[in-house]
Amino acid sequence: MIGELPGVEVGQEYRTRRLAHEAGVHRPLQAGICGTMRSGAESIVVSGGYKDDEDYGDVIVYTGHGGQGSGGNQVSNQSLEDAGNAALVTSYLEGLPVRVLRGYQGDSAYAPDAGYRYDGLYRVTRYGSKLGIDGFLIWQFRLEAYDDTPTPQATQQVELPSAADQPGTTPITGNESPERITSTVQRIVRSSAVKRQVKAWHDNRCQLCETRLEVPGGSYSEGAHIQALGSPHNGPDTTANVLCLCPNCHVLFDAGAVVLEDNLTVIRDGQPVGALRTHVQHRIDLDCVRHHRERWRK
Repeated sequence: MIGELPGVEVGQEYRTRRLAHEAGVHRPLQAGICGTMRSGAESIVVSGGYKDDEDYGDVIVYTGHGGQGSGGNQVSNQSLEDAGNAALVTSYLEGLPVRVLRGYQGDSAYAPDAGYRYDGLYRVTRYGSKLGIDGFLIWQFRLEAYDDTPTPQATQQVELPSAADQPGTTPITGNESPERITSTVQRIVRSSAVKRQVKAWHDNRCQLCETRLEVPGGSYSEGAHIQALGSPHNGPDTTANVLCLCPNCHVLFDAGAVVLEDNLTVIRDGQPVGALRTHVQHRIDLDCVRHHRERWRK
């Protein structure tokens, strides 16, 4: 289950990990990351498990999983092949929300006094690698709270460092912010599922220019609505109204520099440049194509 859980409010406390597990907030009883490369990360626990973690309330620099010895020290390098780390990469690439559970362990100023507390939904905004405190390669993920996620009360003042000083937060070009159609996060997730299907059909290869961007842990593309969803356009949130594009072509398409004819010929700057690459399972809604074209030809 990605996103909010019915009946679970931000600030809900759980005396033990098992109770959080039974509530579905964080299903693993030991692992700090719940999820897979295919599904993305459902949830993480911030509980002092890795000494390189940093917690600033509405911003968390979270160390990935793996390479840790029994004494809590890093004894080998981490890898993005680890299921939990791969899940967080997918959450970044697909713009999926992640539930955050804070535990009493560790020295975070935002940790509960006892047990565990659900602190709402965060998005993965960056990830990168570095040598950790113990001298081994670690992967770190920067998570930022959604606008409507309240910051928990701190027990002491915590100052967020400047971007240049933040470890493990190397930006990956082309980050796609989830499109907000209504105020609920569940709506964001449903919209993301439509885009994910289109991107899977095309294996993250741009339908206009054939570019497939390779990033650590996977590949990146963007789902572009042909007919915009918001007013006054009111396009449908369906796979037939979505293209798989690289970031550059996405901007060109949204700005009207690229349009499609009814036979799916690509028109750039008024001139035909080829045909839109299609997939047998991906039907294109020609009414949406006409709406986009007529919008920019007026």
